[in-house]
Amino acid sequence: MSHRVAETIAPPYGARPPAVVDASLLVAIVFGEPEAAQIEALLGPYELFAPTLLPFEVANAGLNKCRRRILDAAETGARLAAFDFASVRLCAIEPAAVFALAHRYALSTYDASYLWLAGELSVPLFTLDKTLAEAAQNYLQGSAS
Repeated sequence: MSHRVAETIAPPYGARPPAVVDASLLVAIVFGEPEAAQIEALLGPYELFAPTLLPFEVANAGLNKCRRRILDAAETGARLAAFDFASVRLCAIEPAAVFALAHRYALSTYDASYLWLAGELSVPLFTLDKTLAEAAQNYLQGSAS
């Protein structure tokens, strides 16, 4: 499976370089958080990739915002419907490899999915999660050498 994922972005990449984006950044964009414009500017130059779990994580964040009464259900649903998830290329992951990374870096398997994909594609990983960013720095630099 990993070879099929890598083959889907085989050079040439097109006009934009590839990068993996995690749910934390898209949650900020979808739900209009203060840093959304800055994040959109950061991600703009890139062709974005993520594991297939991304839309579910964003929807779950919306559910949590409803439960905490930050947004109501109608607004949350409207924001989710309005976001173009097709702007992110969703890729299958390898569960055993993701598990190994989660165990190695003390991450959730969800976070490790993004890390694995970035390593598999040899591309940067964008996240607002400090623990995931530190793991990515360690893992991706180690993968490059």
